[in-house]
Amino acid sequence: MTSQALTNRRHFLALAFPTVAAACGSSPDPSLYILTIKPGPVLQGGPPIVQLREIGLARYLDRREIVRSSDGNRLDVAYNDWWGESLGAMLARVLVVGLSQRLPNSSIYSESGAIASDPNAILAVNIQRLDVDQSGILQLLAQANVEFNRPRKSAARTFMIAKPVPAATIAGHVAAASDAVGELTDGLAALLQR
Repeated sequence: MTSQALTNRRHFLALAFPTVAAACGSSPDPSLYILTIKPGPVLQGGPPIVQLREIGLARYLDRREIVRSSDGNRLDVAYNDWWGESLGAMLARVLVVGLSQRLPNSSIYSESGAIASDPNAILAVNIQRLDVDQSGILQLLAQANVEFNRPRKSAARTFMIAKPVPAATIAGHVAAASDAVGELTDGLAALLQR
């Protein structure tokens, strides 16, 4: 073999090896999901300006992968099925949209957004659970507190919402989670009317 042929062969292998190695070690692109919210009942009361604080999220849920279950001291995570944005930010966005539809006479904005105003009420929400139990039912456990400032008073409530998963798939899981967050939004709108 001539030295030119040997040099060309080495050059080809140097270029081809990273491509072959990357192809062997690559995994398929993740599937991305978002929560959606269906329209709910329109309520006429509510504070004129409501600020939604940053969502308090249980740490086990605070990841890009979708948590399918946390039952039995074992975390079941969908490693190639991810939320399309951070779960806390997505929940805040969906709640603002849902509350704005349900309370059309209120201006709802998120604490983490660009808008700053003097709110008549501050809504805080903690999400403690949002996954499927051993019987295949999606469980949402949330705590909410509203601080009204004109007049000064507060209201708090714990929400335990169970929704059947329509199919044993991640899409079914996300659909059930969307339904549960919709029901939570209904409850938060009612809480804001106190």
